[in-house]
Amino acid sequence: MPNQKIPLVLMLLHVLLAQAGFAMPDAKAGDLCDQAARRAALSEGVPLDVLRAISRVETGRALDDRLQPWPWTINVNGQGYWFKSEVEAKAYVFKIFKTGKRSFDVGCFQINYRWHGKAFRSIDAMFDPDENATYAARFLNGLYAELGSWPAAAGAYHSRTTSLAKAYKGRFQTVLAQLEGTSKTRVATTPRDPFTGAELPLIPMQTATPHTGALGSLVPAAGTATAFIAFN
Repeated sequence: MPNQKIPLVLMLLHVLLAQAGFAMPDAKAGDLCDQAARRAALSEGVPLDVLRAISRVETGRALDDRLQPWPWTINVNGQGYWFKSEVEAKAYVFKIFKTGKRSFDVGCFQINYRWHGKAFRSIDAMFDPDENATYAARFLNGLYAELGSWPAAAGAYHSRTTSLAKAYKGRFQTVLAQLEGTSKTRVATTPRDPFTGAELPLIPMQTATPHTGALGSLVPAAGTATAFIAFN
């Protein structure tokens, strides 16, 4: 029957679009960040819950009453954008890149292109959840070795500016304490960096419209760019 060919044609079209890089919207896309975090935790020796918490502080959206990370997230000058698909996110980045913008964050762990883009083969590679997560884990490992605790490393992951790092660390500790579905990872602290248990609000659900706030990650304070050299 001629009509029986229609599903086959649609299937072939879906495959061709996927091969061309046109990802279909997927409600489970947020799982990509957690899966990448799990692989990076194993390969780089960073506690899994530390990575899961940071991905949620960076790109978290309230879905099904839970804060979940989203891989197709971009931050430009403190404005965050959550896109439905990889294609839409990349199209937006390429658009702003053509206008001359270089300071923007992409992916599950919001890696900043201006400061860390040279560590990747391309902007496409920066969006890849595994490459994004692996770089974040290596970067965090370096900060942990320097600062002595994961909360302090999380704060410096965001910024070397003391006030911004402190606020970020508070959000990180709140999200870490509220993670569900797995046993909590014990996060080492020091007397100069205790768990405060600060009750800060979770990042609210966002759409493709921008929001204000200092969510851009991996950006050094003025005059300290050398502190954020890529860890290879």
